[in-house]
Amino acid sequence: MTRWYPKNGRVIFHVDMNSFYASVEAAYNPDLKGKPLAIAGNPEERRGIIVTSSYEARAKGVKTTMPLWQAKKLCPELIVMRPNFERYRKASSEIFKMMAEITPYVQPVSIDEGYLDITDCHEQGSPLEIAEQLQAKILNELDLPCSIGIAPNKFLAKMASDMKKPMGITVLRKRDLPQKLWPLAIGEMYGVGEKTAEKLNKLDIYTIGDLVGSDLFQLKRVLGINGERLQNRAKGIDSSPVDPDAIYDFKSIGNSETLREDTTDDNVIKPLFRKLSRKVSVRLKRKKVVGQTLQVMIRYDDRKTITRSITQSNFLEEEDEIFSLAYDLFEKHWSGDPIRLLGVTVQSLVEKKEISEQLDLFSYQKETKNEKLIDVMNKLTSKYGKNIFQKSEVQEDRSQPRTSFQKDFLDDYRK
Repeated sequence: MTRWYPKNGRVIFHVDMNSFYASVEAAYNPDLKGKPLAIAGNPEERRGIIVTSSYEARAKGVKTTMPLWQAKKLCPELIVMRPNFERYRKASSEIFKMMAEITPYVQPVSIDEGYLDITDCHEQGSPLEIAEQLQAKILNELDLPCSIGIAPNKFLAKMASDMKKPMGITVLRKRDLPQKLWPLAIGEMYGVGEKTAEKLNKLDIYTIGDLVGSDLFQLKRVLGINGERLQNRAKGIDSSPVDPDAIYDFKSIGNSETLREDTTDDNVIKPLFRKLSRKVSVRLKRKKVVGQTLQVMIRYDDRKTITRSITQSNFLEEEDEIFSLAYDLFEKHWSGDPIRLLGVTVQSLVEKKEISEQLDLFSYQKETKNEKLIDVMNKLTSKYGKNIFQKSEVQEDRSQPRTSFQKDFLDDYRK
């Protein structure tokens, strides 16, 4: 099998689940198979937008982020279900466990996609055989379809997995780029969003092949260092490793929510800040991290969005502290216009085990007030054993919707 593996290069898989949320629902309820299905929020609220849809619904023109009313107009027979993120999270964990059986070099990047480095997996078969076996196992055991891209680096593997859906396996080698990759529209390139595509179009770059042959100086003038990075990727150059620990590199934890109606009512705004602060606090404790910077996001009824942040010496973790700072920040910067969305994020995260508390005058005073209580607790602990006063492990509010953009649960498959 060694002939299928390069002597000096890598073999990378990108596994991308097909219409993941809808596929999970169809796996739980086979009556949904073959029918136009959409996962969306509350139809009575503005949040009722399409999160994902089955391929039968997509054939009718239903797309992700489309308002529900518009989707139903295109597809009157559309079946709409609310998201069940706990169900999706469980399925995701099982999928990544299957990947980890092949190689320890697994890097989840979202709830429904991840990379594998199988360069040293010669004894398990050829790359194509391993991909076929993995795809079949996910389908047979979980009843979930996926597409797999096989390439010498992560970027090309990602592009390859998009080329055949659903249930595709695509090999994309560097020698294949002129025929398979370069003719694609620049907007189809991973890492090129709508605004970047517009800037590139102004440079007469309309295809990925155009990007390969474009002037690097011009690219860097318009896009900065990202221009050079994109051109290298278009040429098939990407040295980034498949890093199993990348999931721990998150720099912030935040939550946002769209209001049912645009509002200026403090009786709606203040409880929402409390709710968001609670969610952020729970997630910080679950990951055992703290942060010193708090950011508030405000989106107005005209979609104008502002973010404001504050950094302080104390580390943030508790709901009350997060709420107090967030609401104060909001009051200072709110224009008074109707609000559509609010967000709260704690940034500059560090692991709790890596820091020791630096007592300032305020925290020192708090500690001295607790001295008598601590003394009593220590005596009782010595008498009855350790941890009798320890708070029970933080339980996450799993009744609340979770999204694939929250990445702090992607190590669940290791547990």
